Amino acid sequence: MPELTTIGFDADDTLWHHEKYFVSTKAAFVELLAPHADRALLDTQLHDTEIANVLHYGFGVKSFTLSMIETAIAATNGRVPASVISEVIELGRAMLVHPVDPYPGVRETLEALHTGYKLLVVTRGDLFDQERKLAASGLMPYFDEVEIVSDKTALVYDRIFTRHGDGPKRSMMIGNSMRADVVPAIEAGAWGIHVPSEHVWSMDLADDPKDTRFRRLPDVASVVELVATIG
Repeated sequence: MPELTTIGFDADDTLWHHEKYFVSTKAAFVELLAPHADRALLDTQLHDTEIANVLHYGFGVKSFTLSMIETAIAATNGRVPASVISEVIELGRAMLVHPVDPYPGVRETLEALHTGYKLLVVTRGDLFDQERKLAASGLMPYFDEVEIVSDKTALVYDRIFTRHGDGPKRSMMIGNSMRADVVPAIEAGAWGIHVPSEHVWSMDLADDPKDTRFRRLPDVASVVELVATIG
C-alpha cells in the first residue's frame, strides 16, 4: 500500500463546532415566524427551501439566510412584516460572527501530525466566512494549504490531493459528513475517515461505503493512532 503523505481535514463540525448554530437559529426562526405562519410547517418549509437553494447559492450562512427570508415570505403568503424580515436578517448576521471553538484534542492532533505529513483544510461554503473562522480558530499555523470549494466531489479531491500532495492514493480525508468528506474521497482513491458530530445536516448523510479505506473514529484525537497504524 502506498505510503500516506497528505491528510485533509474538513473544517465545520470536524475541527470546530458549527452546525449547532444552525440548529439554534432555526429554532429562533420558527419562534419568530410562529405568530404569522403555521408553526408545524415552518421547519419543514425552511429545510426544503434550504436544500433547493444550495443549487443557486451554494453552501453557507448567506445561502441559509436567503432561505430563511424566502421561507418567511412564502409561509405567510407575502404578509410577513418588514420588521420580521429585518429580524431574520439579524439572525443570519449573528451566525457570521459566532465563536469558533475547536473540539477537544484537535490542536494536539494537528501538532502531532504537521511535522510528518502535509496537512490541508478542505472545506466548502462562503469564502469570507470560512476564512474568518480559520483565522479565529488559531489553527492556521498547522496547515500547509487551504482549499475552500463550492462542493466536494471525487474530481475535486483528485485535483486537490494531486495539486498539494502525491495524489489521492497517498492521501486521507477526515470529516463529519459522510456524503461530502468520506464517500467522494474514497471514490477518488483516498482514505475516507468519518468522525461523527453531534448535529448532522440531512444533506451530509450517506450509507457507509464498503471499502477497505473507510474508517470511523470517535473523535479527531484518534486520528494520530490510525495514521501511525496505516501510514
